[in-house]
Amino acid sequence: MRFLRWTAAALLWIVGGLLGLLGAILCVTLILIPLGAPLLYLARRILGLAGRLVVPRKVRHPLDELGDRAAGVRKKARKRAGKVTSKAKDKAKDASGKAKDASGTVKDEVKGRTKDGTHKMRERLHLS
Repeated sequence: MRFLRWTAAALLWIVGGLLGLLGAILCVTLILIPLGAPLLYLARRILGLAGRLVVPRKVRHPLDELGDRAAGVRKKARKRAGKVTSKAKDKAKDASGKAKDASGTVKDEVKGRTKDGTHKMRERLHLS
């Protein structure tokens, strides 16, 4: 199969080269530029096709070749991200719950101290 691709590429390279040479000669004669320009374009396309036949598929289409391998990696990354975010959400809920509990006890302690402190102050001043 590789031999056939290389043979076809060689033949296309020869045809593309001859068309390019003919197109260049036609472009030199100013009257025949409308015929030479399309030939040069066709020669460029044929030479490009010859080059693509020589290059392996993995080099021509790297994303397509990686697509199958990357699909598994993508799924694993998605699962890991989901686990990490769920753990982070759980920790955030726990932390917010602890903060609410702590703020409630602190408020109670502050209120208690305030009442005790003002009550003692009033007793010292004989205001109550």
